[in-house]
Amino acid sequence: MVEITATYQGELRVTATHGPSGDSLNTDAPVDNCGKGEAFSPTDLVATALGTCLLTILGIQANKHGLNVGAASVRVEKHMATEGTRRIAKLPVELTVLGEVPEELREPILASLHTCPVHASLHPSIDAPIAVKWA
Repeated sequence: MVEITATYQGELRVTATHGPSGDSLNTDAPVDNCGKGEAFSPTDLVATALGTCLLTILGIQANKHGLNVGAASVRVEKHMATEGTRRIAKLPVELTVLGEVPEELREPILASLHTCPVHASLHPSIDAPIAVKWA
């Protein structure tokens, strides 16, 4: 169990604190939802969690197989629904793997990416394809 606490700072800003480390971050409502857009929005954090989780899994797989994936990176696009309840509609992901990954390890690594707990926690109505660009 990990505890996250958050405090409303006013003007649609919130400071969240990670219990185990004491690290904190701020959120702000996006411009299209009455905010200033001066920090990650709560839904931006969902996209961020997805991308960072995938990079973490890639790192775990690289360590397991003795690979150097270089400065691998991820790009997540967050698309909000345009009708109905305000929600995330799409989170397409493009993971770029630098460094050499043997062909025979690509499919197992791709399969491991699909075990991402953030990806698995997304509502099934959210379209979140994962594409990988290998070096």
